[in-house]
Amino acid sequence: MRIGIICHPTFGGSGVMATELANYLGRKGHILHVISHALPVRLDQCNGNVNFHEVIVDPYPLFHYQPYELALASTIVETVRRENLDILHVHYAIPHAYAAYMASQILKDQNLNIPIITTLHGTDITLVGKNPAYKPAVCFSINHSTHVTAVSQSLKEQTTELFKIQKPIQVIPNFVDSSQYRREPISLRRTIAMDSQAIICHVSNFRPVKRILDVIQIFKKVNDQRDSKLIMVGDGPDRVQAEELVHDLGLSGNVIFRGKTYDVQSMLGISDIFLLPSETESFGLSALEAMASYVPVVASRVGGLKEVVDHGINGYLEEVGDIGAMAEDVLRLLNDDIKISDFSKSSRSKAESFSMERVGGIYLKLYKSIINEKE
Repeated sequence: MRIGIICHPTFGGSGVMATELANYLGRKGHILHVISHALPVRLDQCNGNVNFHEVIVDPYPLFHYQPYELALASTIVETVRRENLDILHVHYAIPHAYAAYMASQILKDQNLNIPIITTLHGTDITLVGKNPAYKPAVCFSINHSTHVTAVSQSLKEQTTELFKIQKPIQVIPNFVDSSQYRREPISLRRTIAMDSQAIICHVSNFRPVKRILDVIQIFKKVNDQRDSKLIMVGDGPDRVQAEELVHDLGLSGNVIFRGKTYDVQSMLGISDIFLLPSETESFGLSALEAMASYVPVVASRVGGLKEVVDHGINGYLEEVGDIGAMAEDVLRLLNDDIKISDFSKSSRSKAESFSMERVGGIYLKLYKSIINEKE
């Protein structure tokens, strides 16, 4: 099959998921054409079946904001025509689903019919999509997709509550390539912490919804009782405020900001606990990646995290903002070698149920059925 994937190129869950799916399908022998405004961070450039098309927006003084959606739609049209694509898979509704619909209408005028799968990832619906300025366009785009999927049952329910959706929504969860995640050697761990110290990790885009100040406050409570290190992986608008809080709490020697590292696997592979106290998580891909690294998760009891983390088995889920309970959960694990060992094994086992092979196979079956219907 010849498949077009449209995604954001960032470290966020939708971009990572779309890119890893492209890599997987390319290894399976399918031809992938990934369209975005920049090279996605995890795209496998050594895979000859995976191609990248950059959306170029030329600056023009008439426009206060450059018309990215028009440039994206035009790039989609040209890619479909030139590469003879069979199907488009759009990740994150805004602006991709809308641009894909516009592209499909242009292609219809040229007697070309291209089916569109729209995958909803979370904040495209729960935060941005419900904004009155975007809601009608988002709803229209979803309803005019050939097929719609969501990464969790929770997100599916939220979408149907927020929008007048006429299309059925299929739940296809995010996945993880377990072969890429493992425990790292003690020599790597010792570059970060002493043997007596625990390592706690957080990975996100540092937006307010991730509540990274809660991460710092939780770590402070833990570190008061158990000497530890905190690895903060990622970047975003709340980073400066987080760094200031670390300084104010006297934690500068215990907290490491890694920024937008490409080697998330190694950071997870040396960690003992993963913290994710988010306001909302439609799935929690970073939590799944941590679990694939044998790392138990302490997180908020929100959204799709309840479908990934089993409370009391491979992690703990607490109410949003309850930093005291989350700190107690972390200490409960760190202070009990048997419990944390059991949780670690259970984490890996649960992650393997979201394997790339299983979930990727679901997408392949979906593509084939839609292409067959078109023909």
